[in-house]
Amino acid sequence: MHLVLLSGGSGKRLWPLSNDARSKQFLRVLDDHHQHLSSMVQRVFGQLNTIGLGGSTVIATGKGQVEMLEDQLGKDVPLIVEPERRDTFPAIALAAAYLYSMTDADLDEVVAVLPVDPYVETAFFKRILDLQKLLDDTGADLALMGVKPTYPSEKYGYIVPDKNENNDYIKVDHFTEKPNEALARQLIEKSALWNCGVFAFRLKYIIKKLEALDLPLNYEELSQQFSKLPKISFDYAVVEKAKSIVALPYEGFWKDLGTWNTLTEEMSTQQIGRGIISEDSENTNLINELDLPVTVLGISNAIVAVSPDGILVSDKDQSPRIKEVMKGFDQRPMYEERHWGSYRVIDYTSYSKNHEEVLTKKIKIKAGHNLSYHCHHIRQEVWTIIKGRGRFAENGVIRSIKPGDVVVVPAETLHAIVADEPMELIEVQMGSQLIEEDIKRKYMEWKEIEENCSSVRS
Repeated sequence: MHLVLLSGGSGKRLWPLSNDARSKQFLRVLDDHHQHLSSMVQRVFGQLNTIGLGGSTVIATGKGQVEMLEDQLGKDVPLIVEPERRDTFPAIALAAAYLYSMTDADLDEVVAVLPVDPYVETAFFKRILDLQKLLDDTGADLALMGVKPTYPSEKYGYIVPDKNENNDYIKVDHFTEKPNEALARQLIEKSALWNCGVFAFRLKYIIKKLEALDLPLNYEELSQQFSKLPKISFDYAVVEKAKSIVALPYEGFWKDLGTWNTLTEEMSTQQIGRGIISEDSENTNLINELDLPVTVLGISNAIVAVSPDGILVSDKDQSPRIKEVMKGFDQRPMYEERHWGSYRVIDYTSYSKNHEEVLTKKIKIKAGHNLSYHCHHIRQEVWTIIKGRGRFAENGVIRSIKPGDVVVVPAETLHAIVADEPMELIEVQMGSQLIEEDIKRKYMEWKEIEENCSSVRS
């Protein structure tokens, strides 16, 4: 069996820690077995490795999440990178083409698809393995896994059986999306299951869908023609058209950590980051990513989340409203993690008179890592080194740099930096338009940069 993990999300439900560049699955707020903070995606992949499924797993994601996935999981996990966001059917179709043309997967092999961030016991993933036998036994087009409900939730979709049978599996009649409590009770009485987003099919089932669309089966060719895939969810494109769907019940622990109130229930610590929570602040969590003290006095059942993107103070029961409240609030991510380190926006100013923008960042670069050799067309930069030693490449020349050095990088100047030890620098960008698209990369690896530059002493 091959597993495809879907990694997407725009990062609104756990604002201000999550944003368009750092979705919820990347937040390091959960304890691992070594009492270190880890993310949801790290936790899931650790569980898959425990039962021997890590080596047969690929992750389907967008370009914006590649560096963060590589930073948290390493570069050995195959990533199926969507050239653009086109919903779940194109993502799964591209992953199927990868398995078909880039691996030794057989057309009769079973592929299971699931979200990248379920909060579950390892038994959940062992149960997924049973989907293969279910497809063998029933000959169904699709096999789903559903969670046996523990209460009439209005937050989840339901998988409804065609009739109430006490079998090891159910034949699916239809789906009901987020019913009210009364309807949810009725559905549970009919043995309906929570839809946890897990489904399996034989590889040839999706390959035939691509053939019917007259699209290439080769991964690289399909990637180049990705925009020809219909922008539609897998549910609408495939599930609703399937002739036979079965579902396997899972009765173990499963939880969607998609809101602050559910996430904090699984955190082992009341506080992450600098601050004070008074003893009479019961069931209150503080997560602070800034180097500023935050004091919480006499406030119970609350979440206080502080990041470069903003500050949230909310009653935990009301915290799911954040996605609705933040609708229409458009702001560039103020903090991003990259494979080479991270950066935080310190200040942004726009001067209307001369149409100039100034953006100030604090950049951290891990030892042995480098920024790419690149140039910008419409902005200049000034770098002030505040910690660590490294080497700076500029228009074919490499020189050493140290704390206190200031580097001016005019527009159209090729430049890069490598950290010989952990480095920190302040970057000030100035230009008429400060956008991420204003970059032209020439070399990515420092070895390649060195081969094409000469060195001089500072």
